[in-house]
Amino acid sequence: MHALPLRRRMTIAVAVAVAIAVALAALVAYLAVRGSLRAEVDRALAEQRFDRDGFGLGGPPGRVPPLPARRGGPTPYIQLIDAGDGLRVISTEGSPLPVEDRAREVAAGVSPQYYTDATVDGNHVRVLTVPVGNGLAFQFGRSLEPTDAVLARLRLILALVILGGVGLAVALGRVVSRNVVAPIASVTEAARHIAATEDLGRRIEVVTHDEVGELAQHFNAMLDTLEHSVAAQRQLVADASHELRTPITSLRTNIEVLAAAELPADERARLLADVEEQTAELGMLVADLIELARGDEPRRESEDVRLDELVREAVTRAHRHAPGVRFETDLRPAVVEGARERLARAVNNLLDNAAKHSPPGGVVEVRVDTGGVRVRDHGGGIDPADLPHLFDRFYRGASARGRPGSGLGLAIVRQVAEQHGGSVRAVNAAGGGAEFVLALPAVSPALS
Repeated sequence: MHALPLRRRMTIAVAVAVAIAVALAALVAYLAVRGSLRAEVDRALAEQRFDRDGFGLGGPPGRVPPLPARRGGPTPYIQLIDAGDGLRVISTEGSPLPVEDRAREVAAGVSPQYYTDATVDGNHVRVLTVPVGNGLAFQFGRSLEPTDAVLARLRLILALVILGGVGLAVALGRVVSRNVVAPIASVTEAARHIAATEDLGRRIEVVTHDEVGELAQHFNAMLDTLEHSVAAQRQLVADASHELRTPITSLRTNIEVLAAAELPADERARLLADVEEQTAELGMLVADLIELARGDEPRRESEDVRLDELVREAVTRAHRHAPGVRFETDLRPAVVEGARERLARAVNNLLDNAAKHSPPGGVVEVRVDTGGVRVRDHGGGIDPADLPHLFDRFYRGASARGRPGSGLGLAIVRQVAEQHGGSVRAVNAAGGGAEFVLALPAVSPALS
C-alpha cells in the first residue's frame, strides 16, 4: 500500500486534532450544563421540607395539598412510606413512586436521605427520599423531562458544533498543508529536474523564513556548492587535458623517432634522456592532478599535527633535493588539526618552490609559530603582474617558465590551506626575494 501524501496526512492530522479538542470541549460543556440543571432539580426537591401536621400524619391516608411557591412550588410526586407495609399517603398530582428497599431503610432510620432516578408512567423522574422519624419517610419527585429536553437540544447543538469544527479544520488543514508542502514540493521538483537534466542552475524561490524556508535556503546553498564543484572539476579536466597534450605529444614523437630510425649513439642517448625527462615531468603532472582531485573531497580523517615537527621533516627532505641551498629554521611548537599528509604536501611545495627560485648557495628562511608557516627565499622576487595569479591552477610566471614543473604546486598549497580553515599569500620581501605565508589556525601545544 502506498503511503498517503504528506499534504493529506497533515490535513487528516489537523482534522483529528481539532475534532478531539472540540469533542472534549463539548463534553465538558455538556457535563457542566447537565450537572447544573440536575443540581437545580435537586435543590428544588430539597426545599420540600414540610411540617408533619400539614400532611395529617396522624389521620388516615389522604391527598396532599399543593405546595406553596415559598416551599419550592408544586411537586407532582409526593408520597409517605413506612418501613413496614410501604405506601401510606399519595399526592393528588401523580402516580405512586416505586419504593425501593433502600427507601424503607431510610424510613427505618438505617440509611440517610438520598437522590435517585426513576421511571413513572414512562416519565423520567428525579426522586428525593428523606426520613421523618417513627419509621416513616417522605419521597418527593420531580419530572426530568424538561431537563432531558434541554439536554437533548444541547447534544444536537454540540454535535453540529463538532461537525462544523471538523469541517472547518479540514478546510484550514488543506490551506495550511498546501502552504507548508509547497516549498517541499518545489524542492522535490527541483531535485527531479536536476536528476533528469543535470542542470545545476535551477534554484528554489524562498518565500518564508521558517523551517521550510530554511530548508529551501540550504538546498540552494547545496546546489551552489555542487555547481561550483562541478565547474571546478570540469575546468580541472579541461586544463589538465591542455597541459597533458604537450608532454604526451613530445613523448610520442621521440618514441616514434627512436623506433623508426637508426640513430647515432649520441643522438639516441639524447632522445632517451629527453624521453626520461618528459616521463618524469608527466608523472609529476599526473601526481599533482591526482592531489588536486583528492583535495576536492571532504576531509574524513583528522588529527592533531605538530606543525613544527612536520616542517622539520619537510626541511630535511628539501635539503636532500636541493643540497646547494641553505635552510635556516625558526620552528616554534604549534599544533594544528588536520590531515598530516596534505599539510606535508603543502609545506613541501612551498619549500621546493623557494629552493627553485634561490641562487646557488642561497638561503631559505623557514619560520613556524601559531600563526602558521612562513617561507622566504632570497631570489629575484615575484613580478607584480604575477602576484594575483600565483595560486591559480597551471599558472606559471615568466621566471618559472624555463624550469620544470606542472604549475600546480602553489594551487595545491592554496587548496590545502582553505581545507584547514586557513589561507596562503605571497609578497615581495624587503631586501629582495619572496615570502610565502601559509596561515593556519594553530595553537600552542599547551593549549591543545
